[in-house]
Amino acid sequence: MATSPSSSLLQSRSPIKLTSLSSLRWKLPVSVSLRQHQLRRASPVFVVVSMDAKPTVLVAEKLGQAGLDLLKDFANVDCSYNLSPEELCTKISLCDALIVRSGTKVSREVFESSGGRLKVVGRAGVGIDNVDLGAATEYGCLVVNAPTANTVAAAEHGIALLTAMARNVAQADASIKAGKWQRNKYVGVSLVGKTLAVMGFGKVGTEVARRAKGLGMHVIAHDPYAPADRAHAIGVDLVSFDEAISTADFLSLHMPLTPATSKILNDENFAKMKKGVRIVNVARGGVIDEDALVRALDAGIVAQAALDVLTVEPPPKDNKLVQHENVTVTPHLGASTLEAQEGVAIEIAEAVVGALRGELAATAVNAPMVPAEVLTELKPYVTLSEKLGRLAVQLVAGGSGVKSVKVTYTSARAPDDLDTRLLRAMVTKGLIEPISSVFVNLVNADFTAKQRGIRISEERVILDGSPESPLESIQVQIANVESKFASAISESGEITVEGRVKDGIPHLTKVGAFDVDVSLEGNIILCRQVDQPGMIGTVGSILGEENVNVSFMSVGRIAPRKQAVMAIGVDEQPSKSVLTKIGEIPAIEEFVFLDL
Repeated sequence: MATSPSSSLLQSRSPIKLTSLSSLRWKLPVSVSLRQHQLRRASPVFVVVSMDAKPTVLVAEKLGQAGLDLLKDFANVDCSYNLSPEELCTKISLCDALIVRSGTKVSREVFESSGGRLKVVGRAGVGIDNVDLGAATEYGCLVVNAPTANTVAAAEHGIALLTAMARNVAQADASIKAGKWQRNKYVGVSLVGKTLAVMGFGKVGTEVARRAKGLGMHVIAHDPYAPADRAHAIGVDLVSFDEAISTADFLSLHMPLTPATSKILNDENFAKMKKGVRIVNVARGGVIDEDALVRALDAGIVAQAALDVLTVEPPPKDNKLVQHENVTVTPHLGASTLEAQEGVAIEIAEAVVGALRGELAATAVNAPMVPAEVLTELKPYVTLSEKLGRLAVQLVAGGSGVKSVKVTYTSARAPDDLDTRLLRAMVTKGLIEPISSVFVNLVNADFTAKQRGIRISEERVILDGSPESPLESIQVQIANVESKFASAISESGEITVEGRVKDGIPHLTKVGAFDVDVSLEGNIILCRQVDQPGMIGTVGSILGEENVNVSFMSVGRIAPRKQAVMAIGVDEQPSKSVLTKIGEIPAIEEFVFLDL
């Protein structure tokens, strides 16, 4: 069977079961029937799980035993280290998840070679510059990292390099071991009262700042995305990039490697620094232009550098920077403590297993980043968002291209207290999956919408009252299209559906201008009718005669004896003959069947 970047169903004799979950899914090689496919679409996401098989996780670099034990409880684990790029591409088509550290490049070719089966890449650590995030997103593969377990270890190593550099510890040690005693040569500098500029004020940078304050240093920081109140809380001032590098006695680098930060410390910026500045890097080697640093060291602009990371690891033996007498180098030891190694292994194993189970990932790198406690609170609204998107797109008449979608959130919470990125992604999933063969998930939702020319805008309506629940309602509107159910067109001309969560269950509460109250479970028949006695019984009898179970009915009307919209929930899809009989009822003016 042909595969696509976002889905892959291969043949297998294994029996299957379908499990309803709230986020990503992984697929084992299975064959899914039409009925099973319909069942899968009846909830936000279904995971297809082989009952006599496990997913396969490829561990491409050494991982702590505690993490491996967690993985083995859930999956088949293949520990294959030091794979060449070609070997990795060969193996990956048989794997549902891949775990790497910093030494393995997960390139576009890896995702292409997976044939759509690879659903999760776990980076055992913080930096993800060795993973092609664009390709991962395009192929619907979630990338998760372990951002917390090695935070303290990296910060401690940064402080260790800072103090060792200031007091020439490594050079003095090498001198003594060479049979020399050179006390006058290795006179150091004090840290007390000196200015440390922390470049990148994330988790590690924050911990370095705390420890440097304890050493009596004056700490400033530069990070365009860090909140000022968090910095002020520990006595750190956020400053501009130029101010940080021009006033610091010591620079400690903690920024990620991105196109914007690549070789950010170059000849131009070294020229702006104080003469005699000292630099520590426990972030990424690529943020420093290493040739420029050698020149700055030789010119005395930079007095010393202490580096745990390099552009090429391991470096060539003749690397001028490594061999420089004023440079202290360690072989990427930032996370190398026993405690951190075990913590990273457990954190990444839990993230990968959780993603394979379909749980929303709080450490996802290429998906909306939502704290775990918020994920729990938003879960029913995630379901509601997808169902509304699915409903709205099925109301579009054939030939009408969906190009403009508006999502409106009504809430008593302040905008800063409501992160809607996850909800937007699920609306997108609902809009696209019913009209395409593409599997849309939390990872590739925005990419897939953009690829299809769909513009999704968001609006928030702030209500007065208690913000106990995150949302009062969600409304989805599709503009500039015709509808197969004319009553779904609002007064402003858009297909409009609206819903809310009641007792943890998503409900449809408005179609066009008509108020309804329908639990979004199973499937729905919408009928516009003349409001008259006996309509509920008439339609119910037709469905009952064909053994179609009705789960609920709701009628919204403009006024008594005028037009009304009847929403009918059914557990099974009615046959064409049943739908024809409903359409032939004289008082029924239009109707539509919607598959949720």
